Amino acid sequence: MLKFYNTLSNRLEEFKPLIDGEVRMYLCGPTVWDFAHVGNFRANVFADILRRHLKFKGFKVTHVMNITDVDDRIIARAAERGQTIDEYTAPYIEAFWQDFDAIGCERPEIAPRATEHIAEMVTLIEQLRERGHAYNSDGSIYYRINSFPAYGKLSKINLAGNIAGASERIDTDRYEKEDARDFALWKAVETEAETGWDAELGRGRPGWHIECSAMAMKYLGTTFDIHAGGIDLAFPHHENEIAQSEGATGKEFVRYWLHNEHLKIEGETMSKSKGNYYTFRDLVAQGYAPVAIRYLLLSVPYRKQLNFTFDALRGAEKAVESLRNFGTRLSEARCETGVNEELRETTARIAKEFETGLDDDLNTSVALAALHNLRNATNTAIDECTLRLVNKTEIEALLKRFDSVLNIFGQTEREMLDAEVQRLIDERQEARRRRDWARADEIRDELAGRRIILEDTRDGVRWKRG
Repeated sequence: MLKFYNTLSNRLEEFKPLIDGEVRMYLCGPTVWDFAHVGNFRANVFADILRRHLKFKGFKVTHVMNITDVDDRIIARAAERGQTIDEYTAPYIEAFWQDFDAIGCERPEIAPRATEHIAEMVTLIEQLRERGHAYNSDGSIYYRINSFPAYGKLSKINLAGNIAGASERIDTDRYEKEDARDFALWKAVETEAETGWDAELGRGRPGWHIECSAMAMKYLGTTFDIHAGGIDLAFPHHENEIAQSEGATGKEFVRYWLHNEHLKIEGETMSKSKGNYYTFRDLVAQGYAPVAIRYLLLSVPYRKQLNFTFDALRGAEKAVESLRNFGTRLSEARCETGVNEELRETTARIAKEFETGLDDDLNTSVALAALHNLRNATNTAIDECTLRLVNKTEIEALLKRFDSVLNIFGQTEREMLDAEVQRLIDERQEARRRRDWARADEIRDELAGRRIILEDTRDGVRWKRG
C-alpha cells in the first residue's frame, strides 16, 4: 500500500489519486536570482524520487515545476546591472537545468515561467476581488486573510495578533493594508522605469504567492493530487496558495501536501556569512561526482533533517563506486545454466523490501539497504560459483528496476567512449607495447583528470567513470 505523510492532515495516509492510474503533482521550483544551492537540490531530488516511484508503481505522472523569474531580488539585481529580467535570469535558468540534469533528475513535463503567465495571475486576482477576498490600496491589491476562515489549516499557525511582515518579502510599511497579516497579490509600480506589466488592475507586478496558484491550476486543474516542496515553504507560501486558490474556486486545491525537511552543513545552518554556503556547482568544482551528491541527498528519508558533511559525501562516492563495480562484475560474470532457487528466494525478498520501503512514505534508507543487500548476496553467489544464468538475468533486470527510481547505479553495460578518449586509450596501449612507461603514465593521468579510471587486467584494459 502506497502511503504518504500529508502535512495537511498531519498523518500518514494511503495515496489515492483523483483519477485512477494518473497523478498530477506540482513542485515549487527555483527562483532564478542566483545559482541553486545544495539545499535546493535536496527538494529536487526528493521530488524526483517521488515522481520516479509513482511511475515505478505504474502511474502516469504529470509533473509541473515553476520557474520564478520575477521577484524583488531579481528586479533589483537586473536594475543594478542595467539588464532586463530576461537578460538577467537567462544564464541562471540555463545553469539550473544543467545542474538538474547532472544530478540525475528527470525533467518535469511542464516547467512554466512566471513572466509568461501574468495574464493568468491577473485573471485569478480579479476572481478574488469579485468574491470579496481581495481589496485595493494605493494601487496595490492585497489578499484579505480574514475573509478565509480556513487560513492556517496547513501550517496550523495561530493567527492571534498581528504578525507583521510574516507573509511577504517586503516591509509591511511600504503599502497601506487593512491588516498587517494580509499579503500582496499585485504590487503597484509607480514609474515607467520600474519593472512592471500593464493590466486592468493597473501597472504593477505580481506578488510571489499568486504565481504558483495561477500556474498550478492552469496546468493541473482546480484540484490536483500532490503539492511538494521544502518545509520552509509551508508557511507562508503554501498557506497563501491554498487561501488564493480555494478562495477563487471554492474547491479543494491540493489533496496531499508533502514537505521535505531542511538540510544542514556540518551540523550548522547553511549561510554565506558562515562560509558554509555551497551551490551544486561549487561541490562539482571541488571534484565531487554529481551522482555521489545525489546519493547523499537521498540517503536520508525526506522528512528527516539531513546533515550534509564532507565525510558523508566521500562515503557516498565510495558507496556509488562499489555499486558500479558490482554492476560491472555481474555483467561480466560467467555462470552455468539453470537457477539457484535459494538465491532466487533471496532476490524476491529483497525486491519486496525495496518496494515496501518506498511505499512507506518514500523511505529511501530502506530502499538503499535493499540494494546493498542484493549486491552482497549476489557477490557471495559469484564468489561461491553458485550464481546461475536465470539468477543473473533476473538480478540484472531487478537492478534496472531499482535504478529506475534511485538513478544512482549508472550503466551496467560498457558506455561508448568518445573518439578522443578512445584514441588516448589506444595510444596508451601502444606506448606500453613499446615500453614507453612515461608516456603511458602521462596518458593515464590525463584520463584520470577527465574522471576516466583505467584498470589493467589479464583480460586487457578496463575503465570506469570516476
